[in-house]
Amino acid sequence: MNTTEKVIFEQFPYWEKAIGLVSAPHEAELTVFLGCGTSYNLALSLAAHANLAGYPAIAVPGAEWLNRPAAFWPRWQKVHLVALSRSGETTETVAAAKASRKAGVFVTAITVEPESSLAKNCDRLIEAATHGDEGIVMTVSASLMLLLGMQMVGVQIPPSIVQSARSLADQIDAALPKMIEGRSHFVFLGSGSLYGIALEGALKLMEMSQIITQGFHPLEYRHGPISLVDENTAVVMLYSADQKASEALLAEELREKGATVIGLGGPGDLELTVDCDPAIVSLCVLPALQILGERAAQSKGVDTVSPRHLTKVVMLG
Repeated sequence: MNTTEKVIFEQFPYWEKAIGLVSAPHEAELTVFLGCGTSYNLALSLAAHANLAGYPAIAVPGAEWLNRPAAFWPRWQKVHLVALSRSGETTETVAAAKASRKAGVFVTAITVEPESSLAKNCDRLIEAATHGDEGIVMTVSASLMLLLGMQMVGVQIPPSIVQSARSLADQIDAALPKMIEGRSHFVFLGSGSLYGIALEGALKLMEMSQIITQGFHPLEYRHGPISLVDENTAVVMLYSADQKASEALLAEELREKGATVIGLGGPGDLELTVDCDPAIVSLCVLPALQILGERAAQSKGVDTVSPRHLTKVVMLG
């Protein structure tokens, strides 16, 4: 068991410590969730959760908000900016937080490093302790920042989520690597708050295994990308409670075209039960997607402790 795998399966006690009350977002006409890489994918999911909770929200990549905030919201000086960064040192995220505060924006930081530059350049800090052995690939820290952000917008996270997420990760692990053997093209599909999680699943597998991956809204997949589907394709469908029927039809269509479908919460060649409230599925499935990336990497002999071209913190000169 390498360090990445170890950390994935040891993340759940950190969840238990982070579950609790987090006060509501700062009052503003719009909440902007900001991040880079994994943190941006989490921002996409959190923006959907915020909108469903009644807090108007969008997600923006760190560099985009730093360089052209008015392209995303004309009254950008009036927003509440929620900046996510594991290290709290990501160049674009820290610079965006500093520039926004200088313009009068209220900035909340979500991080696992309370002494970081981001933590020192915010108006409000939301943080949790993470696994000390986590390496370059972001796993437990991603789960923790998603959990904290969901609680901030009022999503209730019950202690039972720990067992549900652990069980799902164990279920998918038991079916791997057989389900993905020989697959060289992976697609992750998710809607609503699961879209950002689908992108994160794709990013995890890509950076861990160096396999080409894509992420889409499910029903968008027919509009062009489906042309790539063949016997080398594996599709991970993150089923949503309100669109399950239409997503199941798509899954069957993809199977007919040769793809192997892994269904989290619905039909597929592998169908896994997601045992939690639909409102918290985005958090529940995250560890399962992380172990999927690790097993895909192992099937190719790729070491996820030292992924090619990656560093733990992206800092620009």
